[in-house]
Amino acid sequence: MASAFGHVAVAYALGKTFTLSIPAWRLWSLTVMCCLLPDVDVFGFFLGIPYEHAWGHRGFTHSIMFAILAGMVASRLAASSILFWTSRYWMSALYFFLVTMSHGFLDAFTDGGLGIAFFAPFDSTRYFFPWRPISVSPIGIAQFFSEWGMGVLLSELLWIGLPVVLWLVVLRATRKTETKSAQG
Repeated sequence: MASAFGHVAVAYALGKTFTLSIPAWRLWSLTVMCCLLPDVDVFGFFLGIPYEHAWGHRGFTHSIMFAILAGMVASRLAASSILFWTSRYWMSALYFFLVTMSHGFLDAFTDGGLGIAFFAPFDSTRYFFPWRPISVSPIGIAQFFSEWGMGVLLSELLWIGLPVVLWLVVLRATRKTETKSAQG
């Protein structure tokens, strides 16, 4: 898996991309929750659920279906004033879906693990992307503060941090240009 830092960086970029009328503290709290939520499956290790099981690590909670459900629930939690089935609701649900789904996508770019069950619960096949440049993060805080953890951070700086920063620079420049065009 990518580290929590990598997942939050991508979620932050998504949050800056969308314009939603949700109180900032709630938007960012739910954004962080959604981008990290798929890793709730690591608790399955303590319950004896094998990694490769549909409920194991990188199983259902990393799937498209889970991201859809999380997006719909988070949209409701984001603002109770958002009415179901309105375009505002669906834009919010789309945003939280993308934030949640970004987790599985990042993990599919890592060089370790058993792959991502993108199509669970309908298909338990696990997938990686053909190009896997991100070093897989250790599970557990203690192992993260090691040579392996430092290697992961350096890998993520290059393969996640740099693209996120470039995206934010382009986004800011584009919005600045749009603002100037609208004013003049």
